[in-house]
This record gives sequence, structure tokens and C-alpha cells, in this order.
Amino acid sequence: MSLYPEVAPLAGIGHVWLMGKVIIKIKLTNLYDLVVQHRKLSKAKPREVEVEALVDTGATRLYLKPSVIRALGLEKLDTIISQTSNGPARRAVYEPVRLEVQGRYGNFDVVDVGENVPNLVGQIPLEYLDFVVDPKHRKLIPNPEHGGQQMSEEY
Repeated sequence: MSLYPEVAPLAGIGHVWLMGKVIIKIKLTNLYDLVVQHRKLSKAKPREVEVEALVDTGATRLYLKPSVIRALGLEKLDTIISQTSNGPARRAVYEPVRLEVQGRYGNFDVVDVGENVPNLVGQIPLEYLDFVVDPKHRKLIPNPEHGGQQMSEEY
């Protein structure tokens, strides 16, 4: 079975890929809260949320809405320029979170997006967590080239 969607003819254009959105559930935990708890410096439960996110292979990082950033208690660290479909935009970078997807996790800095934009999981988290998009079935799957196991590539 192919991981690629069917190709369909489109009048006057040729063929196009039939694709759809891939929406996933993600669990986010304030990484600094986890570190403090692990070092037994606090008995407080780490702040965490579960939200939906759009898998966006055209995006680079982990992008979260301001309401999610506030719920996690993240502080701004820096500012970056991000290339968007509307041109360059200044974005705030926040403290890292632990991102968990389908039992796999990694630690990532957060970039903010507008409240009216979906949370986005981009290329870097997808590569690190070793997931690929199955556009035909509109879902995120473990990289089939790695036999279902999370694997890093060093070449």
C-alpha cells in the first residue's frame, strides 16, 4: 500500500495530489516544571495541557496559541522572524515544553501564533519523533522505514 495519495486530473491544470488536514492530539508539559519536580525542588504538579494540533510539514517548529502558552506558564525567551504565507512576521519564542505524541516525546522551544490559528506541529518535532504523514488516510504514523520504532538518523 502506498503512503501517497491518489493523483486526480484537474481540468486545465493536469494532475493534483488529493490531500487533507491531519489533526492530532498532543500533550504538552512545562519542561522547567518537570526539571524542578525531577530534582525534588518542588512537589507541585507540572503544568500540562492536552490540545489538538495541525500537522504542518511546511512549518519548521512547534507553534502554539497564546492561550496554550499561558496555560503552561511559559516565559518569553527571544524573538524570531518567521516567513509566513503573508510575508515575514515577528514571532516570540518561549521556554521549552515536553511534547508527547502517540507515546513518543521530545523537548522543544515554542513559537507563538495567533489565537485564530491552529496549534502547529512542524518538521523539526516530526523528524525528532520519527513520524511521517499518511496523507491518503489523513493521519500521522511512525516512520515505516524504521519498523515502528523511534529512530534517529546520523547521516
